[in-house]
Amino acid sequence: MTANKRIVLSSDHAAIDMRRAIADHITAKGWEAVDIGPQTPESTHYPAHGEAAARRVTSGDCALGIILCGTGQGIMMAANKVKGIRCGVCSDVFSAQMIREHNDANMLSMGARVVDTPLALEIVDAFLDAEFEGGRHGTRVDMIKALEA
Repeated sequence: MTANKRIVLSSDHAAIDMRRAIADHITAKGWEAVDIGPQTPESTHYPAHGEAAARRVTSGDCALGIILCGTGQGIMMAANKVKGIRCGVCSDVFSAQMIREHNDANMLSMGARVVDTPLALEIVDAFLDAEFEGGRHGTRVDMIKALEA
């Protein structure tokens, strides 16, 4: 477990309520939620929110990031354009655990129009409770990092 207990949260307009529920949930688990997402339901652009959250992670300001949009796909694509980010979209608990254990993911993305809030909280728990296994997975993560060079 990292000493940095800050998690950046962001979303577009489609996921404000879910983002707030996740913020409350992770705060109750002892994390500090750094919510940089929109506060009102007017349409916003998910690429800007994904990038902003990713930069908080790569700067070291936050240990991890959780981002949301309607499907989780678009905001994840934007976040992954930031060097050093490994973000996966998850709509199930197993995938959330695996992206941490096998891929050393530092960001999680979900779709507010794909999963409901109770499932989203289970996915968040799986993501936060898992730890990178290293070993052969470390070799593979190093190969992913090399693609950025």
